[in-house]
Amino acid sequence: MEKSTKSTTCKRWAGVALALMLASAGPVWAQWKWKDSSGKVQYSDRPPPASVPDRDILQRPSGPRSIAPPPAEAAPAPAAAASALGVDKDLEARRRQEEQEREAKARAEKERMAQVRAENCTRARNYLQTLESGVRLTRTNAKGEREFLGDEARAAEVARTRELIAANCD
Repeated sequence: MEKSTKSTTCKRWAGVALALMLASAGPVWAQWKWKDSSGKVQYSDRPPPASVPDRDILQRPSGPRSIAPPPAEAAPAPAAAASALGVDKDLEARRRQEEQEREAKARAEKERMAQVRAENCTRARNYLQTLESGVRLTRTNAKGEREFLGDEARAAEVARTRELIAANCD
């Protein structure tokens, strides 16, 4: 039984070693090779900088992971490049969310102002109706005393209220 246990253990280790070799071979597919500005050959799993001309790229990755580098003459701006690569997806999502929140606040404020305006119009119309009804009205003067509205004061108040309604109500 000891012999079969050794062979099983050896087979397991051989399988593990084979799996490790295959796993480590993956990054080789995504190797870039180019000459830098000083003529030295560079290796990387990422594309060379945009400043490296196409003629100096010696090897591009092959296989399913290959990523074509951006053309040297039409290199995108850094923000556009980051956006195109999806690097700033979280930042873009936050910007969209902030914009939506600002729009929602603006809509809510606009609705609130419309409601306040409608309430003010209703009050002004009710006040005009009261003024035109002929009921005796009083107001408090600067001394804190009550005084009745005369015909002239009532007419001036009616004119002022009508102007307010015409200017601020639909």
